Amino acid sequence: MQLDGCGRACKYILFVFNLIFAVLGFAFLGLGMWLRLNNSTRDIFRVEALNSSAFVMAVTVLIALGSVMLIVVLFGDYGACSEKRLSLHVFSALVAVLAVAEVVVGVLAYSRRSQVENGIAEFYITMYTLYLASGDPVIGFILTIIHKMLHCCGVTGLVQFEFVKKTCPEPDGFFQKFKMPNCPEIMVNFFDSKESLVIGVFVGTGILLIMALICSITLNKKIQSASSPQYIILTHSTSVLANPQPPQHELVSTSYSYPDQDPVIFTPLTVANIPVPQI
Repeated sequence: MQLDGCGRACKYILFVFNLIFAVLGFAFLGLGMWLRLNNSTRDIFRVEALNSSAFVMAVTVLIALGSVMLIVVLFGDYGACSEKRLSLHVFSALVAVLAVAEVVVGVLAYSRRSQVENGIAEFYITMYTLYLASGDPVIGFILTIIHKMLHCCGVTGLVQFEFVKKTCPEPDGFFQKFKMPNCPEIMVNFFDSKESLVIGVFVGTGILLIMALICSITLNKKIQSASSPQYIILTHSTSVLANPQPPQHELVSTSYSYPDQDPVIFTPLTVANIPVPQI
């Protein structure tokens, strides 16, 4: 189907958006499933008293969020590549729901920031304890990401004596070679110490979702306009309408109208009038 420049641009933007969502969705789902099924973390889900812990809730959110993102990518890619309007309708509805959910989660997280901060700290302590007990490289990789993002080191902050020293970031100055901020303390004051980071994540995600929603609606309209049949209304000219139409058995040349001449009437050929070539 032939699309104009705006339609093609929206199609490419949706492709990039779905590519980013696919990478994040696979990462969230893979990490959540690994934490759920790994031997070192599987027992946590079997203890009924820990079913409401921050670690279990975080893993559940990762699995659910990754699954939803992959479903969105499925409808978005199919609708954009195949130019199917129904898939684009479903994709737009899912993106709109995600945008509303992001706003709701952001408001609730900020209004209950003390509970969220304590939950984040509890999740970190669980990961820290699991790493000390098992030395799992994947958990070590997660701790490395957390340490570099928050620029902290372990539960003590004493770099030389910290058991997870190799996952800590590079010190910013001379004194940080010996003492860095400990992660639970930063996480308890997460919204105050990393306010710009939190706002940036929410604003960036919101802009990405709104851009995808606008492009999906625009592409849907472009596909509809391109697939609609184009009708050409033929009207008789005034010169033709002024003269009566000849009978159907007569062919009249009406391409040009000359007021001073009579119309030329061509008599249809019959079998007797058709010349036969001489052999």
